[in-house]
Amino acid sequence: MTAGTAGAGDGRAVVLEAPGTVRLVPHTPRPPGPGEARVRVHAAGICGSDRELHQGNRPAPYARYPVTPGHEWSGTVEAVGDGVPGTLVGRKTVGEGFRNCQLCDRCRTGESTLCTAGYAETGFTEPGAMAPTLTLPARLLHTLPDDADLTAAALLEPAACAAAAALRAGVRAGDRVAVVGDGTLGLLAVRLLAAGSPAELLLTGARPGRAELAAGFGATGYRHHRETAGLGGHDIVVEAAGVPGAARQAAGLLRRGGRLVLTGIPPAGAAELDPAALVLGALRVDTVFGAPPAAWAHAVRAFARGLLDPLPLVTHRLPVGEFEQAVALVADGDPAVGKVLLHP
Repeated sequence: MTAGTAGAGDGRAVVLEAPGTVRLVPHTPRPPGPGEARVRVHAAGICGSDRELHQGNRPAPYARYPVTPGHEWSGTVEAVGDGVPGTLVGRKTVGEGFRNCQLCDRCRTGESTLCTAGYAETGFTEPGAMAPTLTLPARLLHTLPDDADLTAAALLEPAACAAAAALRAGVRAGDRVAVVGDGTLGLLAVRLLAAGSPAELLLTGARPGRAELAAGFGATGYRHHRETAGLGGHDIVVEAAGVPGAARQAAGLLRRGGRLVLTGIPPAGAAELDPAALVLGALRVDTVFGAPPAAWAHAVRAFARGLLDPLPLVTHRLPVGEFEQAVALVADGDPAVGKVLLHP
């Protein structure tokens, strides 16, 4: 093992023993095995899926208890195992969450989030980043420039998901584009879609106070989701809300022959899209589940070159011991709450 910063057993980690049962436990860093790296965590983000994990609403194949949550994170490599270049030690980094096999047909075609070997993901079925250190396969890491802001970089996981949507959308200069959902994912999607030079980039949501922030991210307009009647005719619409009715509203914003990209996961049983309307409108529907390596590379490249700055989305930074308070903040629905980060 090549070591950098000493990995002493310091600090505490969050452990979800079962839905609603949280413990803070002493953290002992795990030495990296062959092909692995250990990262000193700088920050870990809270998102809706962490709330689902806490509440027990995440479907059984996509959660395993007990678990340390934390799939959105940034940090610095402090040690590597055999077979991993020692030059990684000391590098700022983020990392993919899906622990894919790299051998099945889906992995070999770049669709690693659809790995047929079974679902495994950091923070859901594998130990996550709400701890002082995180040990994971080094092949999942994406290194950052030495001067990168690690607080901003903690949002690169949702940015990678937004990048997956942007790549599916395939915006061309002059397109009319809309994004449904003004949360973290929606705003990051706006920023990445803006790089395609659309003629119009509308954001719809439930928090009009975010209109100015949206404009800073590249939106040409903002409209409350209850005030979208008559706003059809868009070439591409990205749905990033994941609430009942969002997909239907997104489809209603499209012109005939337009493209719909769905990223949100509404509650089970929610009636969403009308198949007849899809067929009669000749609509093309794409979906995004997680972020494959190409989407991660796209987001990290945009961040490293100064084209994507997620920092304005961060509104709260708390110590890792306040995990339950952080989950409550995310669940509260307060429009003043954006991205909440925990620092081990």
